Amino acid sequence: MKRRNFLGKGLAMTAVPSFITTIARAENQTAAQTFKLNYAPHDGMFAAHAGNDFLDQIKFMHDQGFRAVEDNGMRQRTPALQEKIGSQLAKLGMTMGVFVAHNIAWNDANLASGNKEKRDQFLAEIKESVDVARRVNAKWMTVVPGALDKRLEMGYQTANVMEALRRACEILEPHNLVMVLEPLNPYRDHPGLFLARSPQAYALCKAVNSPSCKILFDIYHQQITEGNIIPNIDLCWDEIAYFQIGDNPGRNEPTTGELNYKNIFRHIYNKGFRGVMGMEHGNSIKGKEGEMAVINAYRECDSFK
Repeated sequence: MKRRNFLGKGLAMTAVPSFITTIARAENQTAAQTFKLNYAPHDGMFAAHAGNDFLDQIKFMHDQGFRAVEDNGMRQRTPALQEKIGSQLAKLGMTMGVFVAHNIAWNDANLASGNKEKRDQFLAEIKESVDVARRVNAKWMTVVPGALDKRLEMGYQTANVMEALRRACEILEPHNLVMVLEPLNPYRDHPGLFLARSPQAYALCKAVNSPSCKILFDIYHQQITEGNIIPNIDLCWDEIAYFQIGDNPGRNEPTTGELNYKNIFRHIYNKGFRGVMGMEHGNSIKGKEGEMAVINAYRECDSFK
């Protein structure tokens, strides 16, 4: 073989892996590009790609550019697993979003009733959640006051809920933790609950008057309950500490329903919010294809200027 031909073939052979490496690096850089807002996926959202282990899923989320997670069921995980999750998040520089702070009384007027035993149980669960928050380095926890008490006027119910929330703040304030009150829609998913509307949550937070009592503004729920999303965000702004996302109808990723999430995200970003945006929704398509559709939907809606 002539030396020129040998060198030419040798250069071509070395160029191929170099070219492949360059492409792989470019793909990794694209995958790792972070979003403007801090969107937080949840357990199971990317299981087709990452498997069923939540720790592996968190790594996959990070590789796709997400820098937060949320996990409603964190309290039900073992302390050892909570510690592992906290360590994984710290290692990757990711933020822990909300977990549910107590056993929600979907059909029981626990806080609205003013019943002392029920209130004490709620407060005991809040105390337990302080330890959970410490293990996973969380700041926010979701609180849902439970069902309406149909035997009491609304004013009495509101006073009872306020008292329970004030007592919870006494537990949370020394740890700089925040319970976020989540109004849930009464028409499709959660009929009969005490807290349904954003103005109601706003009034509660103003009355409790604590840095440990703020609003979780779930855009999906409030689109169903009251609509008028951007103006209501503005009116509640100084009490909102957390957002959750879901399109309507269907409660799947943005771009699958009627909400203009690019405009909503732009508005929230321009107002200066840099907290966590929980992705509390399903995937409109199953499997890996559906998981990539979720990622691409967030890329599209996060591309605002």
